[in-house]
Amino acid sequence: MDQARRPNVVLIVADDMGWGDLGCYGATKIPTPAMDRVAREGARATDCHAASALCTPSRYAILTGRYAWRSPLKRDVIFGHSPPLIEADRVTLPRLFQNAGYATGAFGKWHLGLGWHFRDGRRWSSFDPGAPLVAEVEDGSNVDYAAGFRDGPTTRGFERFFGIAGSLDMAPYCYLDQDRVAGTPLRQKTRFGPQQRPGLQSAEFVEEEVDTRFVAEACNWIRAQVAVGRAFFCYLPLSAPHRPCLPPPSAKGGSQAGPRGDMVVVVDTAVGVVLDLLDELALAEETIVIVTSDNGARLADVDGDTHGHRANGDFRGQKADIYEGGHREPFVVRWPGHIPAGSVTNELIGLVDLAATLSAAARIEIPPGTAEDSVNQLPVLMAGAASARTSLVQHSGRGVFSLRRGPYKLILGQGSGGFSEPIGDPCTARQPVGQLYDVEHDPGETTNHWHEQLEVVGALYAELKNITEGPASGMSFDIALG
Repeated sequence: MDQARRPNVVLIVADDMGWGDLGCYGATKIPTPAMDRVAREGARATDCHAASALCTPSRYAILTGRYAWRSPLKRDVIFGHSPPLIEADRVTLPRLFQNAGYATGAFGKWHLGLGWHFRDGRRWSSFDPGAPLVAEVEDGSNVDYAAGFRDGPTTRGFERFFGIAGSLDMAPYCYLDQDRVAGTPLRQKTRFGPQQRPGLQSAEFVEEEVDTRFVAEACNWIRAQVAVGRAFFCYLPLSAPHRPCLPPPSAKGGSQAGPRGDMVVVVDTAVGVVLDLLDELALAEETIVIVTSDNGARLADVDGDTHGHRANGDFRGQKADIYEGGHREPFVVRWPGHIPAGSVTNELIGLVDLAATLSAAARIEIPPGTAEDSVNQLPVLMAGAASARTSLVQHSGRGVFSLRRGPYKLILGQGSGGFSEPIGDPCTARQPVGQLYDVEHDPGETTNHWHEQLEVVGALYAELKNITEGPASGMSFDIALG
């Protein structure tokens, strides 16, 4: 690779793929040769975390380099007809690359809000008091889909976008191309997979085919950039293995872990197609490839069966939970000649760090006030250095905060704060007792040390208060911990 040339970037983010879903993390019932290849030819992180245990806030952190509780979204996720969550003037990760002359493209699940045109003239902003962010307000019958939408990915740093508005379990059930729909959704959906909600669907939209289509669009776009000699930043947020878990015929039975396991095979196939393309174009040494996930896995398949597979490894909890299973993520990265092949890092890393890390790799300066929660982890990945990150904030689906510092993890709440029972309540002045775990020696979070180590609790709480700065974060302050 020409050292003066900036690297291309392919960032692949799976939807609800757990730490234990990959062979290189111990999975035995799901074959993942492509993702294992990335780890074998690059690095694997064991202590990497999403900023949140749910889709929307995690993706917000990835693309902005800031925690999502700094946005109007304090808990849960937004839906397919929700308004944009990222401000128009926010300098995003793709905008940094775009301003540096890169071609920028996004292919897949957006899930960060769009400015739809409503037939009754309604317009709202995520930043308006009382904006309906976390409730699906309608099936889309009031949306003028032919008018397209405002404030989508092409206004947030991506010059090319092809994908879907949210998850595969929410309307609208159609593809989006730039700032328009591709195939207007005109009929009510009649065939429902597990967890799917009512809404309008286009005739061309088949759930089993969406990830194959995303990958094809991304590969065609990469070829076009190479043909004109442009460096590229490609964001490939897949829909798999999120429910409804409808694998295409080529992946059915591809795992021994049921339909959800087969959808992990879909992710691995997508990674393999991208790797093969980079080999074909002789771009492997000039391209950073990252594969990770937005949050932890749902523990059971769509029928409630685990199939003997531990999707989140031996960690406690699942998607939406504040426990490790909710936010500890698989993270494999390859950059030949820069990141040592077969290396493993146990350093603390956050997906919120991607903005600073990738900008450093591309020698892009981050303006003041941009990506304020992001830390450059390139020395960790390239040279095995200690992480510059001393602590990391996580957030559960129901808005429970935690702070990780060293071996300790403080949880300001009782229970999971997500899907797992008992859910519990956040810490407040009336409920001042939470959880403290030594995750270095007790990664399964089995022993709560809150009462016996109140000095540690107080120090971590003071640090979390300093990071969150004020009540606008959604965190309770001035709790008399005890």
